[in-house]
Amino acid sequence: MDTTDEATDEAQDEAGHARPVRPEDQDPRRWRGSGWTARVIKNEDDDGWAVEMTCDGQSEPSLVGPWTMGRDKKNPKPLDASAFATLVKTANEVLARHVQQRRALLHRNVTVAVEGGARVRVDLDVVPDEDDPHAILTVHDAAGEVVSRSRVPADFKLTTETARRWLQGGAAAS
Repeated sequence: MDTTDEATDEAQDEAGHARPVRPEDQDPRRWRGSGWTARVIKNEDDDGWAVEMTCDGQSEPSLVGPWTMGRDKKNPKPLDASAFATLVKTANEVLARHVQQRRALLHRNVTVAVEGGARVRVDLDVVPDEDDPHAILTVHDAAGEVVSRSRVPADFKLTTETARRWLQGGAAAS
């Protein structure tokens, strides 16, 4: 097995500085590097094995999935550089999708035609503050410049019609 990938990967030391991952940091059931720890665990749902990917600094895994049995059909297949690289890529993609989904839940925009035929974009950004949940409505002109910004309730439903009514009500002038 080629260990050059292992030696050039980076991990964090106790002070948070990047350092090369050493082969002694890896074992058949636990690998660390690239900001992640992969750990092969017993699958509690059946007789097989699972692998969990935990981002450095987090207490809970970001990804848990099935893991392949070894040749003896009792023990798990050992982790290796190729499998770890694939797991890191998958875990990063899962986190990116979560960020994208969260943004989609907290951000909406519509384009509205206003008097004179000009088009403006109205953005709604929800601020999920536990003590003071609210949203910010921002109007952008055709060039993308901010025309106005106003605070609205967090449950404001942004549609083309509600944006048009909001703009006609003079709220955009605030």
